[in-house]
Amino acid sequence: MARSRDDERRLLSADEFALVEKTRHPAIGRLPDHDLHELLKHVRDKRERARDIAAQQRREMRGKAAPRGLTAASDNTGTNGKREHLAQAVQRLNKEVSRREVKGKRAKNS
Repeated sequence: MARSRDDERRLLSADEFALVEKTRHPAIGRLPDHDLHELLKHVRDKRERARDIAAQQRREMRGKAAPRGLTAASDNTGTNGKREHLAQAVQRLNKEVSRREVKGKRAKNS
């Protein structure tokens, strides 16, 4: 499901939003291969952290886990939204990496 950049700006922190913006056209096309792989690593780390926090919040809401803060989480829609935006960014990066690999193979064959 497509979401607006306003939603991204609201759900993501400033550094996460900056990372996600680099995964969009035309910025992703201008990244060197090394920077592309580093960006992929950072975005994956952010996505995994959001996934883990969302899972913890789900467990707190069901009463299966002790609260990490003073009170148990009552809602995790924001964290789930953050995870979704970061997952979409990882998909864009993976697609660009694959595209570049195919382009490199074609260049070697010709």
